[in-house]
Amino acid sequence: MAPKTFPPGAVARLRAALLAACVTAVTFCAGDAIARQYPFGFRTRDVNDLGNQFVPFHAHLWDLLHGKADGGLLLNWQSGYGTSFLPDLGTYVSSPFALLVGLFPRDQIDLAVYVVTVSKTAAAAAAMACLLLALRPGRWWAAGLLGTSYALCGWTLMQASYNPMWLDGLIAFPMLCLVGEWARHSRRPIVSVVVVALCWTANFYTAYMATIGATLVLVARLITDSGSGVDLGSALRDKLFVIGRAAMSVVLGVGLTAPLLLTIVKGTSLAYPGLVRNFQPTPWSDMLVRLLPGTYGFSTPSLYVDTAALLLAFVLPFHPAVPRRTRTVWTAMVLAVAASFQWKPTHLVWHAFATPNGSPYRQTFVLSGMLVIAAWLAIAHELPRPRQVAYGAGVMAAMVATAAVSADRGLAGPGAYPGVIAGLAAAVGALLLLLRAERLRRTLPAAIAIGVLLATQGGQSAFSNAWIDRKRVAAFDKYPVWGQRQTWQRDTIEAADGWPAYRTDPGREQTVGNDPLSVGGQGAQYYSSLTPDVWTRTLSSLGGGWTSRGRSLQSLDNPVTDVLFSVGARLHSPPGPNRRNAPQQAGPPTVTRQQVPPLVTVRRAPAGGYGTSPYANQEMLLGSRVYTMSTMRMWDPQGRPMRADAGGFHITGNRGDWKGSTYRLESSCPVGSDVYFWAPYAMVDVHLAGQQPVTYIGRWPTHRAPMQRLGKAPRGGKFTAWVRVFEPGWLDPGGVGCLDRGRLAAAERRIAAGAATQVHVTDDGISARLPAGSRGFAVIATPAITGWTCRTDHGASGPAQEYLGLLAVPLDGRAAGVSCSFTPPGLHAGEAVGGASLLGVAALAAYGWWRTRRREAGGAPGAPVEGGPAVAELAARNPAG
Repeated sequence: MAPKTFPPGAVARLRAALLAACVTAVTFCAGDAIARQYPFGFRTRDVNDLGNQFVPFHAHLWDLLHGKADGGLLLNWQSGYGTSFLPDLGTYVSSPFALLVGLFPRDQIDLAVYVVTVSKTAAAAAAMACLLLALRPGRWWAAGLLGTSYALCGWTLMQASYNPMWLDGLIAFPMLCLVGEWARHSRRPIVSVVVVALCWTANFYTAYMATIGATLVLVARLITDSGSGVDLGSALRDKLFVIGRAAMSVVLGVGLTAPLLLTIVKGTSLAYPGLVRNFQPTPWSDMLVRLLPGTYGFSTPSLYVDTAALLLAFVLPFHPAVPRRTRTVWTAMVLAVAASFQWKPTHLVWHAFATPNGSPYRQTFVLSGMLVIAAWLAIAHELPRPRQVAYGAGVMAAMVATAAVSADRGLAGPGAYPGVIAGLAAAVGALLLLLRAERLRRTLPAAIAIGVLLATQGGQSAFSNAWIDRKRVAAFDKYPVWGQRQTWQRDTIEAADGWPAYRTDPGREQTVGNDPLSVGGQGAQYYSSLTPDVWTRTLSSLGGGWTSRGRSLQSLDNPVTDVLFSVGARLHSPPGPNRRNAPQQAGPPTVTRQQVPPLVTVRRAPAGGYGTSPYANQEMLLGSRVYTMSTMRMWDPQGRPMRADAGGFHITGNRGDWKGSTYRLESSCPVGSDVYFWAPYAMVDVHLAGQQPVTYIGRWPTHRAPMQRLGKAPRGGKFTAWVRVFEPGWLDPGGVGCLDRGRLAAAERRIAAGAATQVHVTDDGISARLPAGSRGFAVIATPAITGWTCRTDHGASGPAQEYLGLLAVPLDGRAAGVSCSFTPPGLHAGEAVGGASLLGVAALAAYGWWRTRRREAGGAPGAPVEGGPAVAELAARNPAG
């Protein structure tokens, strides 16, 4: 039996993919090593949302994979005192690559996320290399190097390397372009649907952009297809069939993702409103400078591709070996896509009709991919001649000169212009040497030329990555990778945990914005793009604080809310590593315990809705008076008494003027009571005599400071506090509240006496046994987010009711128990759409099977050459190098 052989095209694709993946991984890691960034150095890579959101969500995925999470795929009991998880899963960790975290130890979660990031980037390089050879046969090593050019584009290094879920879009673009190629040749219809479904499941947001880009690539391919020997009507009909096949693949593939996609869409509509931005296009000169290596800018498109790839893209319009129509169409399309970045209507189309809160050019990877395809077309047809190389180099020189004269000076690093000049010289020399080596059929000069191209590419991209790493860690909030602090926290929480009898809150002194997902426990903290509106408003009404415009909720260290939410154990850690004036040395956290009622209690109907005072709101939800409100008197830094106006006491100050920014506050509380202070929109330190200063970080509309304890009321009750102001703001005249612990303990005993006698929690719901004759409302200590369905043991199920922001079930005195189950909004509709799409896929498979049987029964001709006759003819005339 003869050994099985692979077709030459498959071997070339495999070689190109391996080369692209290996060079990409080595270069990416080299850049991080140069920057001395984790895991190669002392600098953390957990900046901004990577540390606050993405690493913690991967940690929670680890817990789910190992059966250690509180909750399941539908419901997350650890964050926000109970919130929907499926939309978060689809937004942050639905990529197949994310499953790799399960192979690592839990305390190596940062390394796991780094490996996921590198793996995705390498996979994108391999996918692009395969796409290039599918678009046109050519030199496999060139396809591999250009695959690396794409994967290490500026968008990857600047944006996606710390937003790892976006890297799935980097993979999706070449894969969806391959779907278009298969549609052109009536091949792999089922595989096409599966590819679309995987791309949209991995990350729907960037897959949407990749789908737009792949559609444009398919249109360009259809326009440039040769129609010789075919009448116009037949050619047009064939092209429409291609578009129909591609559209069918996209519709069915996206339909299969509907159970996940529609829950994300619905969850987004129920989230706390984020920032609404007005798009402002960047100057064209700034766009040009971002094509260079070693540039950095958050609000400009990261257009960098290495100089060799960029030179070849600029050569394409002048390359006579490339058909005129191909040159014209691809040059026009690249320019049109670049222009679409600058026009608001097309900007909105790219971003799903909403300007993002953050970088406004998140689709940039599509343009980088098109530049790489243009570069491939310039070298795959035939090596460019010296004249064409000179023309391309002239265009690049003009671009660099324009950027140097007109662009924002702050965008280019010190190595940007020397790097592009050196890279251009090396690329021109390598292309000319390669052309000479091909003419003389010499191997050594060709190998030297390829080595120069590889070194130029690797050096520029590694340098750019290192420069961006250093700039990013200096510009953004940074968080520590997993270390002793997190190990102490997780071990302490595991020792104190009593879920579901009571909650263990990770505490006010957070390490990241999602501590419950990172170190465990069941806390109020929750940071997501899908933070429910009802939970943000409820926690704010009770005195809670937040950052990120209401989407990053913080723990509220308050004994009243601990009773309300059944927090029986609370961690108290040393100040977080990002807190101002944090101590240099920190020890393990401590735990305080409190007697609290169970998760399900029975309450009377509320007296009304929430007002403006968090103290009154807490008492309303508790059903008892536990605070004494106190009059607040203020004196300005000059010692003059202040009057409160409609907004409260207006305070001013700055960090440099201590004496002129310190106010005096006087008030009184019953002796022995706890003094609490509420200043939601003030940036101040408040120092009660004899106590440690307490920091408030409030700045409308991005930050809201929580209510905090200042200390115990002194003998006599009267006290003085000093308010050190760092930014202008306002203090509420009702900011002081005096908590009576004895009254609170009595209120807790009263609630616990009529509370549930047994509580059972599942991955998607909760049930409880109630005392006989319970009337009013069974109140469950979890936010009343949309998706809950509840019933009593003798009644029909229906949507749950809300009790001052909490989940509630009406009781008429006959019920002995209640149960509630959670289904993410949009899931049932998504299941219906997904089921219909699955039937469509089955019908498509059956049709393909029927056509195959019919062809076989009728005596089919020999198998066609892969890619169709047009590609076969091109392959015969231009064998792969």
